[in-house]
Amino acid sequence: MQSSLPVASQERIASLDVLRGFALLGILVMNIQAFAMPFCAYMNPISFGEQEGINRMVWGFGHIFFDMKFMGLFSMLFGAGVLLFADRAEARGASLSQVGWLHCKRNFWLVMFGLLHAHLLWSGDILFAYGVCAFPVYLFRRRSARTLLICGLIFLLLGSGLSLMLGLSYEQWPEQDQAGLVEFWRPDQAALDEEIAKYSAGFASGFASNSEGSLFIETFIFAVNIFWRVMGMMLLGMAFYRSKILSGERSVGFYRRLLMAGAVIGLLLIGIGMRENLARDYAIEYSFYLGSQWNFWGSVALSMAYIGLVVGAVRSGAMPALQRRLGAVGQMAFTNYILHTVIGVVVFRVLGYFGSVERVEQLAIVITIWIFQLWLSPMWLARYRFGPLEWLWRSLTYGKMQPLRR
Repeated sequence: MQSSLPVASQERIASLDVLRGFALLGILVMNIQAFAMPFCAYMNPISFGEQEGINRMVWGFGHIFFDMKFMGLFSMLFGAGVLLFADRAEARGASLSQVGWLHCKRNFWLVMFGLLHAHLLWSGDILFAYGVCAFPVYLFRRRSARTLLICGLIFLLLGSGLSLMLGLSYEQWPEQDQAGLVEFWRPDQAALDEEIAKYSAGFASGFASNSEGSLFIETFIFAVNIFWRVMGMMLLGMAFYRSKILSGERSVGFYRRLLMAGAVIGLLLIGIGMRENLARDYAIEYSFYLGSQWNFWGSVALSMAYIGLVVGAVRSGAMPALQRRLGAVGQMAFTNYILHTVIGVVVFRVLGYFGSVERVEQLAIVITIWIFQLWLSPMWLARYRFGPLEWLWRSLTYGKMQPLRR
């Protein structure tokens, strides 16, 4: 049946592929920190590593322009993809039950991929969260753009409110719970040395701890933080798709205004947050829950600005060669995302560089990987219809081997 076939290459929406490639590459700026350093350094910049001179500038650059922004953008694109997948299946004549079944199969396999990725390779996986959230998000797919926008903001408000509640009640926590959070937020030197020794001694050395950390993220952290953020951003992405914003069907002026408004609001909030957190020396009492809210909301606004920037560029035809390469990276986003992990695990754990690479050196590695993937992705797609993991995911979803070679 035509209704059970995946989207053909000529049906792809260029702006979505370019945005996805842009988001995928941007995610690596933050993820490299979790590959290369103790996890506390991802959350608390003064907990580990050199924080003077150029390393401080690199951290500030990453925090302002990348931290939570590209993951938020990627979540919006995933939400849009839920609608695009269902709409196209229905357009081919699939019944509601067939569409729902394909959606469930597709995201069941994404959850499985996420679990394997997290427990076998790296605990910072996001595929599990996307796959789980895709099930409740699907229930909203018939709603109007206005309703989707309101529901997305409600989920974000609930997540923000929960974080504020935990932060305001911190002084009333049992001492044991406070001590545990402090140990996570700013571990002592002995704990840092133990983590570095574990993860720099080869892949097998940190395997058990990685799996244990993955389970904690997939349960407690998911319920308290990740679920609300991902649901909210997915619903905003669905609203933007229904409003024809992500597909590039609005005017160039609209995207320019979206860029300006998102950048002004986002950078103002993020800047205030940086000032407040640094003034308090990233104290646990403020920065873990309360101080994170500046970037939480600033990142939502800056994600909108990036949509205005990238889709506006696609709409106006700017830098066509770069667009083609970003679009190819976006078409292979699943493969490229896992490739980030493979490179990170090999460099920092198998080769033993964990804990010894400063932030400026990490940025150099990120740029090298960007260049490599911008070169590799279009070359691969010139010969094959899908990336290797996209092909596997589609084959499992549709229950039969999909053609791979062009």
